[in-house]
Amino acid sequence: MRGTGLQLPRATVGVSRWRRFRAAVDWPLICTILALCTIGLLNLYSATRGLRHQVKFDSQVQWMIVGAIAFTVVTIVDYRALVRLAWIGLGVAIALMLLARIQGSTGGDMRHGATYRWLFVGGMGIQPSELVKVMMILVLAKMFQDGESSRYEPRALLIRLAVICVPIGLIAVQPDLGTATLVTLIVLSVSFVAIPSVWPPVYVTLAGLLSIPVLWESMHEYQKNRILGFIDCNASDRLSAATANCWHTTQSVFAVGSGKIIGKGYLEGTQNQFNFVPEHWTDFPYSVWAEEWGFAGSVFLIAIFSFLLIWILNVALSARDRVGAVICVGVAAMTFWHVFVNIAMVLGIAPVVGVTLPFISYGGSSLVTFFIAMGLVSNVSLRKHGY
Repeated sequence: MRGTGLQLPRATVGVSRWRRFRAAVDWPLICTILALCTIGLLNLYSATRGLRHQVKFDSQVQWMIVGAIAFTVVTIVDYRALVRLAWIGLGVAIALMLLARIQGSTGGDMRHGATYRWLFVGGMGIQPSELVKVMMILVLAKMFQDGESSRYEPRALLIRLAVICVPIGLIAVQPDLGTATLVTLIVLSVSFVAIPSVWPPVYVTLAGLLSIPVLWESMHEYQKNRILGFIDCNASDRLSAATANCWHTTQSVFAVGSGKIIGKGYLEGTQNQFNFVPEHWTDFPYSVWAEEWGFAGSVFLIAIFSFLLIWILNVALSARDRVGAVICVGVAAMTFWHVFVNIAMVLGIAPVVGVTLPFISYGGSSLVTFFIAMGLVSNVSLRKHGY
């Protein structure tokens, strides 16, 4: 010990450091993630009962293990080092999207150009656009870091906005309107919070609204039919994408309503078990949960997501620097919009755009992306204790 000439044994110092580290770990965040993963696996087992879909449950467990490893690695590496590499990471994500488009143009039979969204490596499908969400959050943190007031000048913001629009445009032409919309919402949400003046985000939002007619004309026919079907189920004929999406939404609403107050019971949901709700393990897992656990279970799940969002914002408020705060705001925005859009789809108050429910929906790329995002929050929380 200093001042006395005495030194503590190395074993004692090691134990002391371990205790400090254990005390600094964000256990509420980890426990909330574990709770959502447990609910997700229970829900997925119910949605995929039977030999035909059993592989989905096994695959989800494997992806959760990969995600947990990614969470640990991202927690350990200093987030400031990750932010310094943000533009490089975004460049890699853009390159992977271009590679997916090249690979997709040479094969695959997915509908509506969905082949262009995936890279297939060793039989595993990876969606590069999911990586863009995390990279975009890190890029925004670098843009709005401390001591960079010149970055808020109109010319500098316009240059960076143009660069940010590149990956969003690539996602939109895959075509993946849902993910492109989500990334745009993340950028706008962070900008409204991080930019000292409220006007630049307002101008960008107004420009986006004015460009809607142009975006509408550039949409694929099936995308237009989805939106028209959301507005009016009788807008198109029985074979159109509009009617198909009306069917999806109608069956989902039936499933949610049939759960009533306390639900039909685990594994007892008829809309789920008889496959009336299409894609109920990816796009509509909330309808499976609501049918089996009712209004009470639905409120419970929303309460867990609400606590997660509040906790992430609490970490943002206590972050040691502006970079950490912006990262947490970005992750909170990403989580909020995923939850909001997915549940809105299930309840029929938003068009079906294929947005997943965090930690609940089946899908490896989305799951690992959220583990990485939560790892960034855990990283910020850990560093405020001096690590």
